[in-house]
Amino acid sequence: MTVETAVAFPALVLLLAIALWGVSAAAAQVACVDAARAGARAAARGESLAEVRAAVRRAAPPGAGVSINRDRRFTRVRVRATVDSPIRRLFPALRLRAQSVAATEPEGGGQPISTRN
Repeated sequence: MTVETAVAFPALVLLLAIALWGVSAAAAQVACVDAARAGARAAARGESLAEVRAAVRRAAPPGAGVSINRDRRFTRVRVRATVDSPIRRLFPALRLRAQSVAATEPEGGGQPISTRN
């Protein structure tokens, strides 16, 4: 092993770890957006709180937090998640958020709800 390789190898490993972290963060953000959209659709149709939460949990990243607000006009679902960095001393964890709003369907018959988890 040459000196150049010994110096370059840790830098390449660090670069690879950061790149993988970026890809996992992007995938988690897409999952948050999908989960918020699925929850807003379910809540706007008038589904129960348990069904809305189940729809969000199926699409959300593990450990994501959810808040749901539904009134006669609009349904809003917010999803929050955290992605830890591979090297916690160098980079803080990323806090991801997504929100989706849908018009509440009048024939859905759903009760107004407001919940946070």
